[in-house]
Amino acid sequence: MTIESDVLDIDAAELLAMGSATLYEASSRDLFLDASFRPAWTGAQIVGRALPVEAAIGDNLALHWGLAAAGPGDVLMVDAGGGAYGYWGEVMAVAAQARGVAGLVIDGGVRDTRELAGLEFPAFSTHIAIRGTRKEWPGAVGRDITLRGRVIARGDLVVADQDGIVVIPSSEVSRVVEAARERVAKEDMFMERLRNGELTVDVYGFRALGEPLKN
Repeated sequence: MTIESDVLDIDAAELLAMGSATLYEASSRDLFLDASFRPAWTGAQIVGRALPVEAAIGDNLALHWGLAAAGPGDVLMVDAGGGAYGYWGEVMAVAAQARGVAGLVIDGGVRDTRELAGLEFPAFSTHIAIRGTRKEWPGAVGRDITLRGRVIARGDLVVADQDGIVVIPSSEVSRVVEAARERVAKEDMFMERLRNGELTVDVYGFRALGEPLKN
């Protein structure tokens, strides 16, 4: 899959090979989501464009409208207030896959994790929860939201893996990806030196920062 933006076309496999941690470090900015967001099943990973959705606590009607608005390559980024409810499960995952939706990130709960794994639908959440939801407030779709202190805008690049989630503003994608490529090349050289027996304090120049006290 290729992720298209206004400034760059990027192969998703390359982004996943770099990983969320490398993209975060290369960005020189705090573009990570809170560590409370975890994959619903082992091996889940996402690359796609953010589609922000605002839902009410314990109400998943907004997620249905978000799904209706989503297209191929979109990632539903949902502020559900952190509620421990099952906002999303197998039924919605099947519908999402039929539309080419790349994944789900929700400050709230998901359920049917065994089925999500079987479908290989990637979902990241702050809870695994079976409690049911009501359907009363249609919410908001497409306007900026804030997930645990991080602002999410329509079209931001989302990369999620077992280490965490980075959300890169669309205007910075080109810069961050190029910096990540340079970081990967540099780390490859460092790894070779480490395999040859050099110490991390020498490879990274840490001796200049001072040595520990000794008895």
